[in-house]
Amino acid sequence: MRVLQLGPYPPPHGGVQTNLVAIRQFLLSQGIPCSVINLTRYRRDDGDDIYYPKTPLEVLKLLTRLRYDIIHLHFGGNLSPRLMFLALACCLMPRSKTVLTFHSGGYPSSEAGKSATPRTFRGFVLRQFDRVISVNRELEKLFRKFGVAAGRIRLIYPHSISLDSLDSSLPDHLARFYRSHNPTLVTVSGLEPEYDLPLQIDVLGRVRERFPDAGLVIIGSGSQEAGVRERIQSKAYAEHILLCGDVPHSGALRAIAESDLFLRTTLYDGDSISVREALLIGTPVIATDNGMRPDGTNLIPCSDSESLRRTIERILTQGAPEKPSGDTGARNIEEVFELYQELLGE
Repeated sequence: MRVLQLGPYPPPHGGVQTNLVAIRQFLLSQGIPCSVINLTRYRRDDGDDIYYPKTPLEVLKLLTRLRYDIIHLHFGGNLSPRLMFLALACCLMPRSKTVLTFHSGGYPSSEAGKSATPRTFRGFVLRQFDRVISVNRELEKLFRKFGVAAGRIRLIYPHSISLDSLDSSLPDHLARFYRSHNPTLVTVSGLEPEYDLPLQIDVLGRVRERFPDAGLVIIGSGSQEAGVRERIQSKAYAEHILLCGDVPHSGALRAIAESDLFLRTTLYDGDSISVREALLIGTPVIATDNGMRPDGTNLIPCSDSESLRRTIERILTQGAPEKPSGDTGARNIEEVFELYQELLGE
């Protein structure tokens, strides 16, 4: 067996990247070759069977040059025409099986998702895959709307968590902020509209009325950075919010471990790896209810500032109730491997 994965490769270290890397590490541990073609703008020199093509033509050249039995694509966000043409090219590669994992919590409820039918180009392309992996029940229904046969759909959750890389101490700039704030709230997310960061920024001011030394750490980057920074600077308590950009995964885990609360406020979201990491570490989590949060999460309605404030103050005052933190998700990766074996057996 030889596997080729296409998708985002870290950095940054998001949920899609985590799933891709976990699959690769499992395969390598079994002595199975696994190459990766990175599909993001991040660039570095090729090495260790990780490739960083600069153009779509370079991607196609790699597809014709590399050796593999299975192509596994990882898409997040949306099913753009560019990604669909890439998917079709992969499905047309001879003597190989194709798998798609679509990592998107919000797509089924988006306008594009609501327009799903078998007659669309998206539906045609999705039906060419030997298997499609849905990471939640809503995506399972979406694939059926596109006309994908039930026998080709697999529900496999994407999370696989390892805390082995957790740093022993915080990076210096974070350590200084943590020393001067108690309690400390943290969020790890993209600086994108769907993560509703203005809600956290606004609520911190009200939390500080009761906890005057409270601070908020925002880890991540994205297209809304200028707007988030501007909103922070508009607050009288701006110095108590640290917008620190991307942090290495090991440092982000340590920041979660050192915090009093982990926040995940979203307009739409999937099975967030950072939520599961926080629960496994033991940091209380407050997250918008999206219908798929793991046990132990303190749920709030979408964009409800009063509920967020009350829940923060309740946990800081009373503590979070003891609940199971869940497993590491290792079985999920084994299920992907078994799917590969099933395909090659056919």
